[in-house]
Amino acid sequence: MEDYRERERDEAGHATDRRFYSRPKICQFCADKNLQIDYKNVDLLKRYVSEDGKIRPRRQTGTCAKHQRALAVAVKRARHIALLPFVSSGRED
Repeated sequence: MEDYRERERDEAGHATDRRFYSRPKICQFCADKNLQIDYKNVDLLKRYVSEDGKIRPRRQTGTCAKHQRALAVAVKRARHIALLPFVSSGRED
């Protein structure tokens, strides 16, 4: 029984799903040993914080569990000493 939508067919005539498969993300800190996580490096930490001020999850950033924990600690320390804001400056309409 054929679906109600048309499917793309390969050379053999089999129906193929056109799904996007992203390549696996590698941890930036594991790949580059010179890159260190430091609460004073605000430019680096801003890449791992959303516009809302939330720490981005591992599935978005591609960091490993070890470095994700270190990032979370560094972001929290930077917030505590006012290098990073806790939330964004507000909604702009």
